Amino acid sequence: MNTRKIGRTFLAATVAWGLAASVAFATDISFWTWRQEDKAAYNELFSDFTKANPDIHVKFESFPDENYPTIVSTALAAGKGGDVIHTHAYGWLEQFVKAGYFVPQEAGNMPSLANMPADALIGGTYRGDGKVYSLPFASQTLGLFINKDVFAKAGLTPPTTWDEFITVSKALKAKGITPLANGLGTSWFNEMFVAVFTNPFLGPQFVSDLTSGKATFKDPRYVAALNHLLELRDYMPTGYEGVDYDTAGQLFLSGRAAMLAGGSFDIASYKTQNPKINMDFIAPPAAKTGDTPMVTKFFDGGYAVNAASPNKEAALKLVAWMGTKQFGDKFSALLGNISPINGVVINDPLLANVAKLNATAMPHINVVYFRFQKPTGSELLQGDITKMMSGSITPDQLGADVTGGLAKWYKPFQGK
Repeated sequence: MNTRKIGRTFLAATVAWGLAASVAFATDISFWTWRQEDKAAYNELFSDFTKANPDIHVKFESFPDENYPTIVSTALAAGKGGDVIHTHAYGWLEQFVKAGYFVPQEAGNMPSLANMPADALIGGTYRGDGKVYSLPFASQTLGLFINKDVFAKAGLTPPTTWDEFITVSKALKAKGITPLANGLGTSWFNEMFVAVFTNPFLGPQFVSDLTSGKATFKDPRYVAALNHLLELRDYMPTGYEGVDYDTAGQLFLSGRAAMLAGGSFDIASYKTQNPKINMDFIAPPAAKTGDTPMVTKFFDGGYAVNAASPNKEAALKLVAWMGTKQFGDKFSALLGNISPINGVVINDPLLANVAKLNATAMPHINVVYFRFQKPTGSELLQGDITKMMSGSITPDQLGADVTGGLAKWYKPFQGK
């Protein structure tokens, strides 16, 4: 018998067995998210991970945003769900941690915690034990989109103070241009609208007083800030009560509106929808000349490991990799979001400028501090802001409603 032929046959069989074994022993894990629009980017990122970890394959699975909490809760309660769960932050996360659904992330199993700033980690931390359960994935900034071409054509300069904002808005309106694209047709976007324009009047001391119980939402500072919102009604679109998030975006992108109070999460999307738009993202108007520009910042969520996963080791390995600079650099480049990972390079000039604005940022108050029990601060504010803007309740009433609602579970407000 030809020994050379036998050798080749044996080698071929060995290689074939090796390939089959590598496939057989590969670990398949799933990543669950509500961000359906990010599929291509995440698949590219996961491909990089698999190149470095050929024994782990990641499947991207997305679900509708509005149904995501219910889908995740139902699956986890049944001991199922993705191996890695994309979570929202703060109060959204806490309900799942209380139920024991997520693996605690500590130095021993999650070295990437060391790559995160402290304020980012708070978004993924359970207050009950002080442990991190979800590795932060992005920070979001709320501020003011500016259509630079509209301003230039009108011969105007973007405002930096409240008085300038009102003056500029009057001038734009006189030229037939809608100054501010925002309407009140989308509840969650209304809450951001409130934060953008009220936070510069409140400042960090108000947040400290609020969270310590020295102040409530009935505080004169908060009521005065709400009163300023009423001044904006003359500069919002006709029929602003029904103008929703998508319509507001189109008004701004088409140049029919000069400004939009919104979030950095829309920068990449707006560039895709209108590649020719000449826009900027700036801090909202300060209360007065000389005040520090003040954007609003919060952390959008993170990556948690399902405690019922049969592949926890592989899932933890994936999440740890998603906390590295290598991941963060490419994440920011592909998705146009600001990664919280220390040292990440942001090449997009507009996004890099947003990162600089974050150096003097206020927290998104209701999101960060008042979403841990029902009724949440967000639910209370969203329910009342349209009433206030329509004139059916006053700013004082809104402040009292939010305070009273939160007092049902937030002890510092009880009896006030």
